[in-house]
Amino acid sequence: MRPRQARPRLVQAMLDAFSLPDLRRKILITLGIVAIFRFVAHVPLPGVDPTALQELFERNALLGMLDMFSGGAMRRLSVAAMGVYPYITASIIMQLLVPVIPKLQALSQEGEAGRHRINQITHWLTAPLAGLQGYGQLIYFQREGVITATDVMPMATMVLAMVAGTIFCVWLGELITEHGIGNGISIIIFSGIVAGLPEVIGRGFLAKGQMGGLAAYIIIALVTILVIVIFTEAHRRIPVQYAKSIFRGGRMYRQAGSTHIPLRVNTAGMIPLIFAMSLVIFPALIASYFANPNEPGLANAIVALFDPNAPLPVGLFYWGLYFALTIAFAFFYTMVIFEQQNLPGILQRQGGFIPGIRPGKQTATYLNAVIKRITWAGALFLAAVAVMPFVAREITDVQVIQLSSMGMLIVVGVALDTMKQLEAQLAMRRYEGFIK
Repeated sequence: MRPRQARPRLVQAMLDAFSLPDLRRKILITLGIVAIFRFVAHVPLPGVDPTALQELFERNALLGMLDMFSGGAMRRLSVAAMGVYPYITASIIMQLLVPVIPKLQALSQEGEAGRHRINQITHWLTAPLAGLQGYGQLIYFQREGVITATDVMPMATMVLAMVAGTIFCVWLGELITEHGIGNGISIIIFSGIVAGLPEVIGRGFLAKGQMGGLAAYIIIALVTILVIVIFTEAHRRIPVQYAKSIFRGGRMYRQAGSTHIPLRVNTAGMIPLIFAMSLVIFPALIASYFANPNEPGLANAIVALFDPNAPLPVGLFYWGLYFALTIAFAFFYTMVIFEQQNLPGILQRQGGFIPGIRPGKQTATYLNAVIKRITWAGALFLAAVAVMPFVAREITDVQVIQLSSMGMLIVVGVALDTMKQLEAQLAMRRYEGFIK
């Protein structure tokens, strides 16, 4: 066997991971479940006109976000067309309801049992949300001529099939979380986005007449990925000291210990992008039900105004609104999460304190001020990533490639989280990992 130093660190870490039976089993289970999901994503619903479906996606860019969360299954209108998006919606709703409803707040403070109960409620909420979303999507596709069935029973069957597909995808994600590597729901979304990369690369070859713009586009994408990595890992360390009580020789002594609280610059993750995108596309989505391409009117004007592919100066309204809403939701969601964590109360119960800050109200005021300051950096970062596709398109004039800001955040975040979990598994067995 060659010495460890003779191989690159990444290659050696992968070989070490596959040499351990239990870790190899986790990796293979994850890959197997992802393969099952990709198979399900290609099982189509009955009564769908594929030609009309393809034409609809070519002229309606608003379906791109939902297609991303479904892993490309919506573009085929398969049984997994909604992916795990209803579950994500249910999770966000529960996170917002926990601090509002006293019973849910009490459950969240009951430790592991309370979190398990909240997770159960989230799963129950997923089914009706999936049914409503599936019915709405089918009505829209039926109006656009993609679905030919109009009777009640075929429509009900398709809705049930889509709900079953969503529940099955969520179950696959839970299996990955329990028996595999990484967060299962995130990996399901990750696999769908990565599966679409060959199509993006193929579109790049179509832009041979724009080699300069294509090179600039690639550079912008790489710089964006680098910035995402930096801000995903960035955090502010708040020093904390604890006074420990120990018994020695029949006497009690107090011994000081120190640690830190890592406050993340981007606490909200990609949730503000989801909120902002949902609000930005909502007016155009509603107006599209009333728009008639052959007759000018208010509905057509709204659809044109909220079109992400609109040229300047019309496009500035859509992307400017997206930018502002992302910043607003970043602050809103960060403060919601921060209030749920109740760090000042935890520190006080555990006998910890921040040097120079009194426990209790002053600690809460100090931590609130710090999280608001660093959230400005995280919010501006998210807003810049949100409008990156528009900036890249205007600078490079490349139209055949459309990068998704949320897709890039998901791919980088899931890759980093999975690498950290593999790193932890290898470190427990005294192997060198991926990260120095």
